[in-house]
Amino acid sequence: MHCWKSINVKKQYGFYRIFFLSAILVLTVFSFLHVSIQLISEQPMYDQYFLWFTIGFLLIYPLHKVFHTLPLAGFLSLIQLKTRFQFFCVPIMSVRVNKPIPKLFFILALVSPFLFLNGILFYGATLFQGYAHYFTILIAYHSGICLVDFLYARSLFKSPKGAFIEEDDDGYEILIPVKETQYPGI
Repeated sequence: MHCWKSINVKKQYGFYRIFFLSAILVLTVFSFLHVSIQLISEQPMYDQYFLWFTIGFLLIYPLHKVFHTLPLAGFLSLIQLKTRFQFFCVPIMSVRVNKPIPKLFFILALVSPFLFLNGILFYGATLFQGYAHYFTILIAYHSGICLVDFLYARSLFKSPKGAFIEEDDDGYEILIPVKETQYPGI
């Protein structure tokens, strides 16, 4: 296999641009969902259970990482989970795949947290409409976390069919199988 392209969204866009785009996404998603649910629901909002909201807020990031691994269940022996702390208290978790895996599985692993976790939260918002503002805040926050995954997935969609994705320290490498050709006389 040879490397078709290397992708590092964090270097390509930079920390501040990603943070800014993520903040815009969070505000947009919250505004749209909150107004939409308020138009549909006639139930008043309640501010009880704020402790549960705080626990949910703290669990979003670890659950996001867990949902990254679901589509990679067949590759569990290749997955490496690491946790490091930034500023002595903020856990930064990373899910790394040590060997190349098919592009489809990698794209599914990138978008699965958004689909599953936001789906669960949206269901909660429709089921418990009095607490929909809590759920819409969590959906918006999680959508902001998913921005980097969407940027990577967008780059991977443009890669050739049959490609494999390998993760390294500088991002992702898109690997293409080398076709063996017959050269007469060699």
